[in-house]
Amino acid sequence: MNAPEFKKLPGVLAFQRGIVVTDAPFFNVLDDGQSPVMVVRHGIRGTQNINKNGDAEKSTAAEAKRQEVSNIQTTDTAKLDEHAKALAVRFSLRFLDLDNVLFACAPSATDADDLVRSYRDSVAGFIQRTKDSTGLDEVAARFARNIANGRWLWRNRSIARSVSVNVTVAGQLLASFDALATPLNHFDDITDAERQLAEHIAAGLRGLDDAGLEIEARLDFGVRGALEVFPSQNYVENKPRGFARPLYCLGTAERLDRDSGMGFDSTRIMGHAALRDQKIGNALRTIDTWYPRYAEHGRPLPVEPNGASLEAQEFFRDKKTSAFEFARRLNTLDPASPGGMFMIASLIRGGVFSGGKES
Repeated sequence: MNAPEFKKLPGVLAFQRGIVVTDAPFFNVLDDGQSPVMVVRHGIRGTQNINKNGDAEKSTAAEAKRQEVSNIQTTDTAKLDEHAKALAVRFSLRFLDLDNVLFACAPSATDADDLVRSYRDSVAGFIQRTKDSTGLDEVAARFARNIANGRWLWRNRSIARSVSVNVTVAGQLLASFDALATPLNHFDDITDAERQLAEHIAAGLRGLDDAGLEIEARLDFGVRGALEVFPSQNYVENKPRGFARPLYCLGTAERLDRDSGMGFDSTRIMGHAALRDQKIGNALRTIDTWYPRYAEHGRPLPVEPNGASLEAQEFFRDKKTSAFEFARRLNTLDPASPGGMFMIASLIRGGVFSGGKES
């Protein structure tokens, strides 16, 4: 019989993601169809905007001490076609059977012989209780709301005048949503359409239905013309001098024409603008209102073992409320409790939970 809780986690313990997400490419919505939104690399002449009250030596600007007004940069931009009447963004996802999320569970040199076997049994027991619980339905409803409200559109959502989200399964429309009318900061009052989507998500996590979801958002910005839109940004270590912002895109950059007569090209098409799958996944799992300071902070966090928030640059979960702590108590954890639902979402997220030496 397994102990009520484990003194330590196995030395090798990892869970694979319980959700499969694709990138989300951008498309111009035209009167006669759709066309890709492209990322274009070009030069700009901006101004120096350094906080002169700050420490120039620690400034993020490479040349903070310069007194020049001009700030010459190379940057990437994604803009709608001048004839576009809207932006379309679409991606696919599928929720996997929770029975398959345990990826690795093996002992370290100091682990007791029966730890791994007992812990595997503990995971299997928690997952079975999860599948029979209302906790899984609540987690699925929260994922459904974050699909419906278009949180995954990030900055594009905040500048849109209207956003519609359509979800289809096997070519059949499952649900439609007015994204801007769907709450971002709480998960109360789940609508019938959200519930229908949540039932499909829960069926996937229970291993009852493996059909994927096709999701498309259509954004009307209230204007027509070559409006800037916002795909994911790439992080680049040691960027070249004067290089401002690389954007994520699909495909291959066009080759530069060095025989153009002038010896240079003023713009270069880099590829098809898109939101990265990782960024979409982060938005979809922004469902953690179970952390202790939710009433104070007032907004959900992405499900992270320690409640890490890049936006606030803070950890919102301490050792007692972390996923690592709940992982030690799977045998007694109620899947319908706040901690249990957080742990369900943590298993869907996946990650490495390997334990260290016993304290």
